[in-house]
Amino acid sequence: MRKVFSFCNQKGGVGKTTSAVNLATLVAKAGYKTLLIDMDSQGNATSGMGVEKASLSSTSYQLLVDNLGVQEIIVKTPVKKLDLIPANTDLSGADLELVSAERREFVLAKRLEEIEREYDFIFIDCPPSLGLVTINCLTASDALLIPLQCEYYALEGLGQLLHTYQLVKDNLNPDLDVGGVLLTMADFRTNLTQQVIEEVRNYFKEKVFDSIIPRSVKLSEAPSFGKPAVLYDPQNRASKSYVLMGKEFLKRYGPKAQAAESVVQAPAAEPEKVEAAAPTTQDKTVHQEEKRV
Repeated sequence: MRKVFSFCNQKGGVGKTTSAVNLATLVAKAGYKTLLIDMDSQGNATSGMGVEKASLSSTSYQLLVDNLGVQEIIVKTPVKKLDLIPANTDLSGADLELVSAERREFVLAKRLEEIEREYDFIFIDCPPSLGLVTINCLTASDALLIPLQCEYYALEGLGQLLHTYQLVKDNLNPDLDVGGVLLTMADFRTNLTQQVIEEVRNYFKEKVFDSIIPRSVKLSEAPSFGKPAVLYDPQNRASKSYVLMGKEFLKRYGPKAQAAESVVQAPAAEPEKVEAAAPTTQDKTVHQEEKRV
């Protein structure tokens, strides 16, 4: 069973951290012991889970650079069964520190061996770059999850990411697979969004999740309250889409197929408008919500 997943895209602002935080929360809510690892020096996954970065004495920097026990770095989150290895700006120097390290691409993989059996799933929020920290994340992972913004510029950098993925697979981690593509920040009022969705689906086929995450102010607002969006505003259409994506994820990778049904349910008044996989149906939902506003 695949259990270590890296959320990776070297382009920033594509919903990478938001997806990692919300999916980790949903999987933990479904009853699976989950670990979220913040490997981005911005520490957005850390603050997004309500953990104060300024108060941290040990972070993912110590995980990579210092010989500190992994259990000493892990912190509890407000979400039951969801633990966190936090990050702060200290991590920005990790790439330089790793250059001289022995088997530098395998440092994270080696450290995760200490605690891997304690968790059902491990989610890694990668930095928005393709340096040594990201290489460590991919080498330690079973699968790569690619959050992709439904805009043209997001497609431009995809080739470089896939090239890095192939290099890691060929030379460092032959078991690494593309576990899924997450379409995010969709604006169904534009033709460009529809074109991007079609192009991505044609290339990645069944790797693309059916659920598409629409643009939503609530997704940006939730981290300022230290909560994942699915808990901050579960009735928001983007939160409902993440719930559906969580179900898809567990259907693909959960130990039991029926476990997908145990994912926390979105209390939607009209779930059929959110659950439809077809973008045209979600487009209608966006217009309906705008009229109500």
